[in-house]
Amino acid sequence: MDLPSFIWLWRIAAWSMGLSLTAYVLLTISGGTLYFARVEGRSRPSWLRPVHFTLGAIMVSLVLLLLAIGVIGTLGEYGHLGHSIHLPAGIIVVSLTLASAWSATRISPKRPWARKLHLSLNGILFLAFAFVTATGWSVVQKYL
Repeated sequence: MDLPSFIWLWRIAAWSMGLSLTAYVLLTISGGTLYFARVEGRSRPSWLRPVHFTLGAIMVSLVLLLLAIGVIGTLGEYGHLGHSIHLPAGIIVVSLTLASAWSATRISPKRPWARKLHLSLNGILFLAFAFVTATGWSVVQKYL
C-alpha cells in the first residue's frame, strides 16, 4: 500500500502508552491508600475514591485508544494483523483492563470476591503491561 507515513499515529501511541503506565502507577498509589485505610480502620479523604475511579476510566480510555491505533496503524502499514506477538499481548492488556474495571464496579461489602478479583487482575496487569511494553519496543523499531 502506498500510504502516507504513520509516524504521527505512533507518536500518539507512545504518549498514550506513557500516560497509561502513569495512570496505572497513580491507580496503584490511590488504590493502595484506599486499601490500607480500610484495613487499618482509618478514615480516607472523601475525594480519593472518585479520583481513583476517574483515573481508572482514563486508563481504560487510553488502553482502548492504543488498541484502535494499533489496529488502524498495522492494517495501514501491513494490510493485515498478526505479524508479531504484540497483538496478543495488547489484547491481553485490554482484556485485563476491562475485567479490572468491571470488577471495580462490583466491589461492595456484599461481594468480597470482587475486591480480591480486582487486586488479582491488577497484579496480572502489571506483568501484562511489562510484556506489551517489551513487545511494543520491537514493533516501534520496525517503523523507525
